[in-house]
Amino acid sequence: MGSVKLAAARRSLTRAPRAPISLAMPPVTTALIVANVAIFLLQSLLPGLIVPFALWPLGASQIDPRIGFAPWQLVTYAFLHGGLMHLAFNMFALYMFGSAIERVFGGRRYLIYYAVCVVAAAVTQLAVAAFAGGLYPTVGASGGVFGLLLAYAIYFPNNRVMLIFPPIPMPARIFVILYAALELFLGVTSSQAGVAHFAHLGGLAGGWLMLRLWRGGGSRYRG
Repeated sequence: MGSVKLAAARRSLTRAPRAPISLAMPPVTTALIVANVAIFLLQSLLPGLIVPFALWPLGASQIDPRIGFAPWQLVTYAFLHGGLMHLAFNMFALYMFGSAIERVFGGRRYLIYYAVCVVAAAVTQLAVAAFAGGLYPTVGASGGVFGLLLAYAIYFPNNRVMLIFPPIPMPARIFVILYAALELFLGVTSSQAGVAHFAHLGGLAGGWLMLRLWRGGGSRYRG
């Protein structure tokens, strides 16, 4: 009987944790969503915000002097969105995945992690734009969201995530692998124009590097 209890205890220790169920958002996630919504409303009133704050390719000003890359765009582009649905999908994902990850990391490390994913996505997009050419701005929080999705899949790999189409539930770790493969395919084949697929993958890569760095330093991920 004692050996049966011991085996059950071992299984419970090795089982992957599940994200806590709570409708209340932690403070940093709340602040990010409020900031994104507020800036979207401001963007609706002042469409010209996209010119100085969207992410423009390097050397864009040589083609059109009215636009151009600036260092702050590595962050500010993530608070602009191309439309209401673009904003809604990103904010829903930020609420869904960000809330759980903020509870794991703590507020300070969570904000650092999100910012690194946003910047990594921007740098990747700049590199791809320099290679492929084209003069268009990049906006949206998707790079940061993809980094959060990776962290969610690592810390809660067995939690079920539902696809929008087709509506198939699957473990978070499988969802991330399939989604990353799809993004890579769409990016390489240019099958879906108007979407920065490589920026999404850059956010994933930035998140992975941060997690490797923190684990290598023995961090407990609490802020």
